Amino acid sequence: MFKKNILRQRRHHKIKTKIKATSDRPRLVVYRSLQSIYAQLIDDAQGKTLVSSSDMKVKKGTKMERAAHVGKELAEKAMALKIETCVFDRNGYKYHGRVKAVAEGAREGGLKF
Repeated sequence: MFKKNILRQRRHHKIKTKIKATSDRPRLVVYRSLQSIYAQLIDDAQGKTLVSSSDMKVKKGTKMERAAHVGKELAEKAMALKIETCVFDRNGYKYHGRVKAVAEGAREGGLKF
């Protein structure tokens, strides 16, 4: 398990160096734990989190349903701040399962990436 996390962190570092996020297009970062999923929009120029969302409040449904709900909730909060586009950062995880569900939920909520 230790080696798996180290390899994910290396993949994330490679991806993060290639992604260019600005105030106009913040970075949507997904973190996946065993029980929960977290997503946030980060402005790399200022180093600040603009919007965040997690499934800590919602405990009903499957992990996939909760992940999609996190994406929709994040998109609604971003639309309130007039953020329409972003850059998706999968944080070294495969674009599959809960990470994909967050992305699809954010797209359903109106974010473009």
